[in-house]
Amino acid sequence: MRIDDYVGELERALTGPYGPKHDLLVEARDSLADTADALEAGGLDRAEAERLAVAGFGAVEEVAPGYQAELTAAAGRRLGMLLVAGIPVTVLMWSVVWRFYPTDRAALTGWPVALSRALDLAQLATSLYGGLVLFALGRGARWVRGPQAVTRSLGVLVWVMLPATGLMTLPLALDGRVGALPDFLPAMVAGLATAAFWGVQVFGATRCLRVTSPRRHRGRG
Repeated sequence: MRIDDYVGELERALTGPYGPKHDLLVEARDSLADTADALEAGGLDRAEAERLAVAGFGAVEEVAPGYQAELTAAAGRRLGMLLVAGIPVTVLMWSVVWRFYPTDRAALTGWPVALSRALDLAQLATSLYGGLVLFALGRGARWVRGPQAVTRSLGVLVWVMLPATGLMTLPLALDGRVGALPDFLPAMVAGLATAAFWGVQVFGATRCLRVTSPRRHRGRG
């Protein structure tokens, strides 16, 4: 098998963030090319040198699981970093909006206040778990048996929390005392930013679930 064919097969066997996946494939290609160059310098023709380099590198079925584990950890770290950085910013952004929006919301009592606080706590708890996952897949990797379960748990959490926070937000949006904010520009910007952030979370969580699919891992076993 030629190096290009092998790397192409390896690429099809892997799923994960584009950047880390690209780097792993380039690393594999460079390693194979270096080995083939050395064999060719020893007197073999190029085709035979590449065939021996590929054979010595290992079958795709043997190599792919190790590479996939790295991509799985990378997907979990990216989502964790997104939650750690993004959720506190979103909470702060809406706190500023409500602070300066001309309304009597500050005088509200009862369930809107309790629900608003519960919403903030739920989002911050998600951010905290994202930080724990980020640590577990980074410096704490020595204590983690494998990245699959950790990465998958974060993807599941995001898929559970986004609808939950959406449902918690709905009563606040419909309550006349809280009021809609269609004409308040900072609120419009905050709303668009929040929607975009949720979309990125969905993308990251979906990728985490895809790279940790049990069917996909059984297929490699």
